[in-house]
Amino acid sequence: MPDYSVDEQQLLGWIDTLSNWGRWGDDDELGTLNNLSPELTKRALALVEDGLSVSCAAPLVFNEAAPDVPRPPVHFMIGAGEAYRPGDGPGRQVAMDFFGLIFHGHTVTHIDSHAHFMWDGYLYNGRPSSAVKMREGATQGDITVTYKGIITRGVLVDAARMRGVDFIARGDGVGVADIEKAERECGFKVGKGDVLLLRTGQFGERERSGPVDSNIAGSSGPLPELLPFFKERDIAVMGSDTGNDVTPTRSEIFTNPVHQVFIPAMGGWILDNAWLDDLAEECARRGRWEFLINILPLRLKHVTGSPVNPVAVF
Repeated sequence: MPDYSVDEQQLLGWIDTLSNWGRWGDDDELGTLNNLSPELTKRALALVEDGLSVSCAAPLVFNEAAPDVPRPPVHFMIGAGEAYRPGDGPGRQVAMDFFGLIFHGHTVTHIDSHAHFMWDGYLYNGRPSSAVKMREGATQGDITVTYKGIITRGVLVDAARMRGVDFIARGDGVGVADIEKAERECGFKVGKGDVLLLRTGQFGERERSGPVDSNIAGSSGPLPELLPFFKERDIAVMGSDTGNDVTPTRSEIFTNPVHQVFIPAMGGWILDNAWLDDLAEECARRGRWEFLINILPLRLKHVTGSPVNPVAVF
């Protein structure tokens, strides 16, 4: 079961002691993406051996509500091919679509911008939370600052595999001990500019057993005890195959402690709902748990994040 020794008072203290406000300048918008560099990208490129790529995105499922997807992505056609027949002759024959989605939640693979979570009326680096408006959207802290992409080393901590289970139970989580064990046994050390991926197996279990309401059944994910580790190692992005907070949290203040500290205080970037089962199988087959990873958010002005298809390359 999760270590609840990190209580509200400790989390409140970390809002200040782990803060990156001003670390990269008073006008900084990148936060932990400042830990990226061309040199680290070049070093990550050297991890590519045969060019095999693995997607870390879950398929988008349209028009199907579920206990954890009360408002599913929608898709419909505004032009199709049913009107065209062979022999109709040359001309403009085209199909077009519309789709829309609420990507924050528990099933769509996406990355959060700094406008997604606030603390005490502030976004990361002291910007007012009022900059995120109902009409205009995120006028500060939106996803567009990631337009150059996140191309760096990825490392996978397959916590479920190392514990010898198919998945880590909802309400339990991945902690520092899991990462330290992975570093000892898998031949890597989490470092500056990394995309740190934590596999619980929960997303795969959803595919096998069916969806449940995470608000009732709870969720696995990274434990809050990892927050100082994220800063100590200067990672760029953290993510998992969950919504990235162990629930229930047993706190009325910190309903999403990892999000509430990592994003507004530390300027962190969180990859939610990554599909990591295929990546885990490839890593296990190769006996190698580090790889080049590409995360390319869409340039969505005034939006609090973006659906993404993270691609690992070996």
